[in-house]
Amino acid sequence: MDVRQNVQTHSDNSLSVDVLSDSSCSSDPALLHRGRYPGADMTTDQDFPMDPQSAAAVFAAKGSDVTPNKDQGVFKVIKRPALDGERPMIGDRVTVHYTGKLLTGKTFDCSRSRKEPVSFNVGKGQVLKAWDVGVLSMQKGEVCTFLCKPEYAYGAVGSPNKIPPNSSVLFEIELIKFEGEMLTDDRGIMRRIKVKGEGFLNPNDGASVSVHLEGSCGGRLFDCRDVSFVVGEGEDKCIPLGVDRAMDKMQKGECCVLYLKPKYGFGSEGKPEYKIGPDKDIVYEVELKDFKRARESWEMTLNEKLDLAAGVKHKGNQYVKAGHYCQAIVQYQRIVNWLELECGTGTEQKEKIQNVILTAYLNLALCFLRIKEFSQVVESCNKVIELEKSNEKALYRRGEARLLRNEFSMALTDFQQVLQVNPSNRAARKQISVCQSKIKEYHEQDKKIYANMFQKFAERDAKVGRSKRRREDSGRSSMNGEVTAKRRRPSQDCNL
Repeated sequence: MDVRQNVQTHSDNSLSVDVLSDSSCSSDPALLHRGRYPGADMTTDQDFPMDPQSAAAVFAAKGSDVTPNKDQGVFKVIKRPALDGERPMIGDRVTVHYTGKLLTGKTFDCSRSRKEPVSFNVGKGQVLKAWDVGVLSMQKGEVCTFLCKPEYAYGAVGSPNKIPPNSSVLFEIELIKFEGEMLTDDRGIMRRIKVKGEGFLNPNDGASVSVHLEGSCGGRLFDCRDVSFVVGEGEDKCIPLGVDRAMDKMQKGECCVLYLKPKYGFGSEGKPEYKIGPDKDIVYEVELKDFKRARESWEMTLNEKLDLAAGVKHKGNQYVKAGHYCQAIVQYQRIVNWLELECGTGTEQKEKIQNVILTAYLNLALCFLRIKEFSQVVESCNKVIELEKSNEKALYRRGEARLLRNEFSMALTDFQQVLQVNPSNRAARKQISVCQSKIKEYHEQDKKIYANMFQKFAERDAKVGRSKRRREDSGRSSMNGEVTAKRRRPSQDCNL
């Protein structure tokens, strides 16, 4: 049995399927706190067993129905009030402790017995429906007991050997913490959903979207408007990169709050027209009013892709000239996605496809180099070299990235290969000198490190040797003293 839908995980803040007896789950004292708050002494051992009707009556009297439709599918009784008043929003990453019981009183699962809380994105269908509904009603630090009908829990099937079919269950849940949903690996865009959208479709790159925007910085509203733009080209309408990149995670009708780090906001330059200085965090509330998706790759012919690629490349080049490298990356990546797996027919078409892809990857490498994503530079250049082994630009840009990653020997090899392709490349020759100088400097540093290391070892050995000799000398002196004393005793006795 698992409260996650068809998911069974263990050590990574997820849920178990262990069946536990009451004695196997000893809750934290704070969780068992019995205050004067209404319902604080609900579902103690003497309350069991309960039938669904009496349980519903008790919870209805002391708690509240937290289901959106008020169908009495999930009743909530607060056992310990919250620490603050803020509640999680749809999509937030929440962390909870829980205990699950049947109405007989038997515990079937408990996170505390594993001494490990559970984390999930609430309201996303990752867990039981009762959990999504219940946790969204909670505040940080709150402890609640939920009575969950079968349709909000394990349904008509139940869980074999764990939950009988059509069973109402009880969950005691403590909301430990929550934070917004991170949309990027570098935590640069955090989303909190205020109003859930409809359907399952999202705008894609190239889609036309209509949105309402409200931007603020430090609590000051600086942007409030209705605007339409093409996803991937938001810069043309003064829309921050973070808002543009969040579009493909939204559904029609969704209203969310986006917390943007400077990289996804207005960067190190700021936005003077909005009176925003450099490197400022900003917040945008975004409502996706409508959108029209762009055609996917499989919906286009090869010739259509090639024709569109020319315009997308031009747009990317414009962004590069303006210094908007992240926006340019979006454009060049679209070309790669369209054509990377295309083979074409005939020599001419195959060469055209390869030339377009080579150019896209070279441009990606350039953009990644400018934003200091050196691993991505190497990866893009490798793609080019797979297609054209002696591509001068790819070898040179890969060498630059490796040099900046302090991979001096590998960078030297790349620049030497550039000279093999084009002996008159002065930039490569200069970089070879830089690499050789760096390698020499690196070796000198190693020599100093090892010299100091060996000197310290020698000093330590010498110190140990001196201590050992002193101990040996002291031991010999002591022994000599004893021998002398023994030799002198007979003469002393005679004198007596």
